[in-house]
Amino acid sequence: MDKVVSLCKRRGFVFQSSEIYGGLGSCWDYGPLGIELKNNLQNFWWREMTQLHDNIVGIDAAILMHPRVWEASGHVEGFVDPLVDCRQCKARFKAQDLIGQWRAKKKLDTLADAEIPEGSEGDVAALRAIRWGDAVCPTCGTRGMLTSPRLFNLMFKTFMGPVEEAASVVYLRPETAQGIYVNYLNIMNTARLKIPFGIAQIGKAFRNEITPGNFIFRTREFEQMEMQFLVHPDDGDPWLEKWRDERFEFYMKLGIRKEKLRLHQHTPKELAHYAKAAYDIEYEFPFGWQELEGIHNRTDFDLRRHAEYSGKDLTYFVEETRERFVPYIIETSAGLNRTLLVVLLDAYAEDTQEGELRTVLRLNPKIAPVKVGVFSLVKRDNLPEVADRIAQDLRPVCSVFVDHQGSIGRRYRRMDEIGTPWGITVDYQTLEDQTVTLRDRDSLEQIRVNTMQLPQIMRERLAE
Repeated sequence: MDKVVSLCKRRGFVFQSSEIYGGLGSCWDYGPLGIELKNNLQNFWWREMTQLHDNIVGIDAAILMHPRVWEASGHVEGFVDPLVDCRQCKARFKAQDLIGQWRAKKKLDTLADAEIPEGSEGDVAALRAIRWGDAVCPTCGTRGMLTSPRLFNLMFKTFMGPVEEAASVVYLRPETAQGIYVNYLNIMNTARLKIPFGIAQIGKAFRNEITPGNFIFRTREFEQMEMQFLVHPDDGDPWLEKWRDERFEFYMKLGIRKEKLRLHQHTPKELAHYAKAAYDIEYEFPFGWQELEGIHNRTDFDLRRHAEYSGKDLTYFVEETRERFVPYIIETSAGLNRTLLVVLLDAYAEDTQEGELRTVLRLNPKIAPVKVGVFSLVKRDNLPEVADRIAQDLRPVCSVFVDHQGSIGRRYRRMDEIGTPWGITVDYQTLEDQTVTLRDRDSLEQIRVNTMQLPQIMRERLAE
């Protein structure tokens, strides 16, 4: 993890936000390579989820929505965490996390009732029963310095208009899904869709996380890649299984190692209040197995709540059978930032070449931020000019980086470290027969090819 974080800073993938002012907690800026990789991941996902389907369309809903949206969704009332502070070291924790830690370590002596059950109901009971004044801080080890739990709303609140008053309160959206739900009839009618159909969206969401961390794994500002698939209530279970399998396959298409992925089916105690069934696709991070994407059968909970709060009819009508129903929703929800972290971690490798340690990112070429590095063997004798012309010919096909400075071996290493799949070297033979050396990042194979063939070769390799 430390090596990947260091590489991200050193090579321009990810920077600390507002770094010259000391940074802002859990906020990150994506540099030249980071934004290219992020855009490539978005495009890869968008193609998989819309272009390859005839019944899935896209939307880009506003970040600011009517506050009643978040009342209907349950976020205003329920999107809160009990928060505990340590007066000694100033650390802050979710109370449920502390309960989980104590249970795992069997430290039930801090509980008034050792028979408190597992699960959410048990957590509520534990919050009431724990003697917080006697509890030990897991960070500094000081006893008796933890505050009692305080409710902490995870939504960022702001005001719309010139006056800061209750009537003008709006929220930065904590998830992108609600923008799809409130627009489902607009989209269905204008795109002339019939159930089953899906609506896809990539967008920013904001959560005032109490305990963010692990680099870009959990942040307060993040991007979601979501698709909400609307189905007949009787078809919810088979569609959940279908999308579970398709979404798992997606990560192997990205190049993620299968042995680092697993499915976790939610137990009844783990299910969210809106879900009938749910799966997580998990990845084995350096800090353990964690969720990468969730696939949920949200039933008709969301649409029924919005119908209730808005007073609008959100039912679906089948003209052929005259049946009317509220659709069930199968949700696939992935974090773009988290996916980017997985891609970097999974691609990172070290090996020894010619007696030197080589760092390499074995990224899928389709998402690599730079596809081709073009180098002149030396910075003279018209070789740089030839290299520049080759790069210009390749730019309509793929992203290119040109480098004329330093030893050719060092330039290869720099490209390997940022995941560039191929390197092209212009040498003196190029001046004689218009051929160049084409080097493969992973196999290290080098072949001679004609400069006129390079654009077509790149097209073919990127299409594989």
